Amino acid sequence: MFGEAAMPPALFRLLLAVILTLPAFADEAAPPAHPPYETRAEHDPNGIGVFYLGREIAHVMGHQAADWLERPERKDEERTDLLMDALKFHDGEVVADIGCGSGFISRNIAKRIGSGFIYGVDIQPEMLALLTRRMAMFRITNVKPVLGTTTDPNLPPASCDTMIMVDVYHEFDQPFEMIRSMISELKPGGRIVFVEFRKEDPKVQIKEVHKMTEAQVRKEMAVHPELEYVENIDVLPIQHILIFKKK
Repeated sequence: MFGEAAMPPALFRLLLAVILTLPAFADEAAPPAHPPYETRAEHDPNGIGVFYLGREIAHVMGHQAADWLERPERKDEERTDLLMDALKFHDGEVVADIGCGSGFISRNIAKRIGSGFIYGVDIQPEMLALLTRRMAMFRITNVKPVLGTTTDPNLPPASCDTMIMVDVYHEFDQPFEMIRSMISELKPGGRIVFVEFRKEDPKVQIKEVHKMTEAQVRKEMAVHPELEYVENIDVLPIQHILIFKKK
């Protein structure tokens, strides 16, 4: 029906050229290549012996150490007030606090988002039980506990304006898979926020595998084409605030 005899030759050649380009468009939508995980026998005792893009993944902090998250000096050591100011949360914002633990960060965000709400995501049911108790203690009603997995926060598709991880990302067992899921659950134009202890600074007294450089975070996010680096907000005494946006 669409043979060369049925239409002018020039039009036929144009149509054929367009058809031949269609596979190229399909390739552009293909998922990104998965960087390999590497297991090493010799590694930091505070890490799991698995390396991702040259970085050893840290052990997850168990719920038994949750008191450290609520230590009285934390707000002054980390200047959580400056973090909240820098992120400029707005009324009605939907936020996912990934690796929320006992809810220290969620509580601070709850004061900034008015009619918005927070998904408090953790992979440990014990942490979510702590979160629930502390939200009740502070009479905070806009935080919803969500049990995630090591590969997925288990949130609705395209539901979040902001996803924040405070001293958490470096503990992800499967960072590639987790970020893929987070991207799918982030609204277009939404942001992913990494707050990580600065590995560039030897004065930061945190175990090495629990710190990250800006360069390493950007290297690991560069494999996700949907994410665009925005900025490093340099206002905290011992941590980076690294912002990426979903294109």
